[in-house]
Order: sequence, then C-alpha cells, then structure tokens
Amino acid sequence: MKIDLILSNANVITMDPARPAAHTIGVLNGRIVALDDELRGLGAREHRDLNGATVTPGFNDSHCHTTWFGLGLAEIDLASARGLDEVYRRLEEAAGGTAAGQWLRATGFNHRDHGGAFPELAVMDRLTGDRPLYIRHTSGHMALANSASMRLAGVLAADFPDPDGGVICRDDAGHPTGLLQENAQQLIQNLILPYSQADIVEALDRGTTRYAQEGITSFTEAGVGGGWIGHSPAEFAAYQRARTAGSLHARAQLMPALDMLHPLAANPDDDFGLGLDLGICSGFGDEYLSLGPAKVFLDGSLFSETAALTEDYCGHAHGPAGPAIAGVEGTREARRRGYFQADPRQMRDRILGAYRSGWSIAAHAIGDRAVDLALDVLTEAVRRYGPPSIPNRIEHASLTRPEHLPKLKAADIAVTPQSSFFAPMGDAMTASLGTERARYAYRARSFIDAGILMPGSSDRPVADGNVLAGIQAYVDRRTASGQIFGSPDERITAYQALAAYTSVAARATGFGATKGNIAPGMLADFAILSDSPLSVPTQEIAGIKVRATVVGGTFTNDRLD
Repeated sequence: MKIDLILSNANVITMDPARPAAHTIGVLNGRIVALDDELRGLGAREHRDLNGATVTPGFNDSHCHTTWFGLGLAEIDLASARGLDEVYRRLEEAAGGTAAGQWLRATGFNHRDHGGAFPELAVMDRLTGDRPLYIRHTSGHMALANSASMRLAGVLAADFPDPDGGVICRDDAGHPTGLLQENAQQLIQNLILPYSQADIVEALDRGTTRYAQEGITSFTEAGVGGGWIGHSPAEFAAYQRARTAGSLHARAQLMPALDMLHPLAANPDDDFGLGLDLGICSGFGDEYLSLGPAKVFLDGSLFSETAALTEDYCGHAHGPAGPAIAGVEGTREARRRGYFQADPRQMRDRILGAYRSGWSIAAHAIGDRAVDLALDVLTEAVRRYGPPSIPNRIEHASLTRPEHLPKLKAADIAVTPQSSFFAPMGDAMTASLGTERARYAYRARSFIDAGILMPGSSDRPVADGNVLAGIQAYVDRRTASGQIFGSPDERITAYQALAAYTSVAARATGFGATKGNIAPGMLADFAILSDSPLSVPTQEIAGIKVRATVVGGTFTNDRLD
C-alpha cells in the first residue's frame, strides 16, 4: 500500500502529551495516518528526508487582519520610515505617480517612530494636491487624512460633529488636523469601501503567501463585513473565491463584525435575536473556511490612549480626551480614562441578541474597564443561554486585574494578548500606564496558571506576525529599550509559547479535535524548521528559519532543497 507522503529523519515536536516526540510522519488524504514504527512496510508517492529538521504542528495566528495586511502590501509603506521628512518624501513620490483625483493610500504609520509627531495637514495638502489621501495608523485605531479626502466626507464643515465612539481631532481654532480616532476613521473609509471581490482575493493571495513563508497554516480574521475593520459586506464570498482559485494558502476562520448582524424574521419559537441570513452562525463552514465568533469593539487602544481604563492615563498625551456619549461617560475629566465605542447598555443588548442566536462572541477589550464589561456580559450570556459552540473570547485582554482571573476561568473565556506588541510598543504602553499598572498588562503566565485558554496571535499588521518572533517575545518580554515589559513573572517557557500557537490556538478556535498536534487522525498541517525553538538560546528563537510549510499534506512553501 502507498500513502501520499512520508516525512522521515525529523525531530518532531508533536505537542501531544501522550506521545511528545517522533521521527517519521505518514500522511494520507490530508491527514496524519501513522508515526514512526506504525509506518513500517508502507511506501508513499512522495518521500522527503528532512535531514534532522524540526517539525511542529502548523502555526495558528488566532487574531490577525489578513485582508488589511494583504492590501497594505500593495500600498504606500510607511512602516520603515523614520522621521517625518521620510514620510513626506514617500507621499510625494507616490503622488507624483498618481493621476489627479485618484486615491493615495498608505499603511504602517506609527507616530512613535517620529518622536510622537504626526504629519502636518498643510504639508500633506501641498504634497498630494487634489488626490484624496488616507493613511492608516499601525494600531488600526487612528488614521490620517488630507483636506481633499476630508472635503469629500464633509468633515471640514465647521459644524460637523464627532461620530459616536470617535474623535475628529482639531486645533485650537477648531479646524480638523487630519487625525481621526476610532469610529471617526469610517468617515473617510466609507468613501473607499467596499473593496471589490477581485481586490480582496488579490490581497488574500499576497497575505497568505507570506503566511506560508512563515509556517502559518491557520488564522482567524478578527472582523469582516462591516465597521471600520471590514472591507466588504460580501467578504466571506471573497474568501470563498480565493479558496476556489487557489489563492488562500492557509485555513481561515472569519469573525463577522457584530455590526453586520441584524434581526431575523424567524418563527417566534426559535427565539432568534440578531443573526445573518438563513440563520448561519458560529461554526458554519469546514476545516478550511469557517465562521468563528462575532467580533465587537468595546473600547479602543492603549497605543492611542483610547482604551477604557478605571484610572487616568499617565500624562494623557494625545489631544482630545474622547467623545461624549450621552449618559455614559460622564465628565470630560473622566474621559481621560479612555472611552467605550458606544453606549455599554446598547453593546450589551446586541451581544446578548447575537449570543442567543448561536453566535459565540469575541469582545475587543483593551482597558480594564472594558474587560469588566466584557466579563459581565459574557458571563450573563452563558448563564442565560448556555455554553457556546466555540469558546467566547476577550480579544487582547490587555489590562487585567487579579480579580479578573477567576472570573475568566469560571466563564471559560479565552484571551488573546499579543506578545508581538512588547518590542515595538512596550515602552510606550508602560509610559501610558505607569510601571506599577503595567505589571498587569498583556499577562501570560498568570493566564496559563489560572487554567485560561491563551492562544497565540499577532494582530498583524498592527505588529509583526512572525510566529517565531512571537514565541521569543513570550519567553523574554523585551521591549525596544531592552527592558522587560510588565512583570518578569509573566514570562513563560518556549514550550508554553509554542503551545499557544498550536494546540491551545486549535482549542480556542473550536478545532482542538482536528488540529494543533501531530497524531494519527489529525490534519496534516506542519511547520518545518531549521532548529527547535525548545533547544536554541532564547535570543535565537526569532532567527530560526522556516524551511517548509504543509497544509493538509500539501506543501504551501518548500525550501527544503
């Protein structure tokens, strides 16, 4: 008998406690059929001798923005710019090659790379002329626009109001500066959206080709279809087209934005709240393309100091304190603690309406005040309507107080902090929170010790999506200045970090029975590495090379030779 593929002479880290290591893997019809001696006497249509390379389960990024990332690969790149003069030079160069009236789109801007400064509106206007400009901040929670794009949106009118959950930043004379926070970004985005199916397919091809080069075989897209995070109401269809065309090079789980859900005219006995047409909900799809939880933004970002905290930011560095949400946020002084994206009572009602219709919930909650809200409503949802089909999650769970931990465990809520933030953002977040409060930021060991599911994720393109760099960051927690971010006690082992991106990520996304470890019956998804992240010195983990990537027994990246 011949099977499809045999990988031999390998150092296999199975992540299966019952059988931690192996040397040979056999694959048939996209699944693992046998290991080591179980393969004796079997041949294969393809046999690869790995010459001692390390094999792990395929990496799973459980919170990223793949369409955004793929689109950004074809836009003006500001991520590597240092100094506003370089930003201006790149904008001028792009404008010179763009016809009058056509959009200019840039990505990756980070004010921290420019001494905290933002581009001046007058300079952007001079360089771009009548070409509308939209610059997405690397955090995703701020954006920059020139006068041409703000004029199209009507923002330049003196009486134009801030939208709910967003801020149009203004100078002392009341004129817009071009900086838009949170939901105010949609004022410009709505002029661009929706992207075409063809554009999204091309973006997915670009983005997931990079994933394959980095050993990523699965990912969760954290918000599609609506809000400022989506790109088209037909985004799921674009993923289907990409899959059919062979342009989707990793397994995808999509989180619809909660804004996309609407009341359904179903039979009253069905007790539907909010849903998608035909009653489709979390879990719809297959092992390659499926729907995950519904995504809801409760607050903003530590990076832009818009996350909802219980105490003020240290220094309160970024202009307006936030929008007034009638009857909710209180005084302007109180809003120095960040703000919610909408009235919490309305968000609670919508979350419960979606949950009762079969949707698991992924609640973006950065500040501890937002974590309070997420815990309360998700605990209520489970109490009233029972456990979810896929684990509920708190996205980022960035600032968690000690009393949050037993509540998270009791409600079986998964959390997705990003170790990828430590190096580029750790020093700035410490400055915003203060050293003492930062000890509770982006925890890791505390979550694991409490028995809370903590899948690995990057939030790409907000930060680097390289999984091996993320594993190293979980182990050393080093910032750009060389300091340890938060508490040193939150560092975890390389094995725990690898588990976060493999076995734990599979369980947290509802696929623990089919992927995340290397054992007979599991999907044949592998990352083949030059060295073992469990044996090299910590400072060398990020430098390990991905030599090949396998999804369902098929090589999506092959550099073995």
